[in-house]
Amino acid sequence: MNTNLKVVENLIQEALELGGQTSKRAVIEEALREYVQRRKQLKILELFGTIEYDDNYDFKEQRQRM
Repeated sequence: MNTNLKVVENLIQEALELGGQTSKRAVIEEALREYVQRRKQLKILELFGTIEYDDNYDFKEQRQRM
């Protein structure tokens, strides 16, 4: 999908220098990958404390059965 974007040039330049990418396109793609990855991590963090565990569950015993 082709998209025209107006992005702050200073921000692109700084990202080019920090990330070592060779093109603006590569910088934007990497930024989007990192954005998606971070959002997925945040969704996983939201799950902490929502799952109930059995205090008597013995994972070592389960491993021995295999």
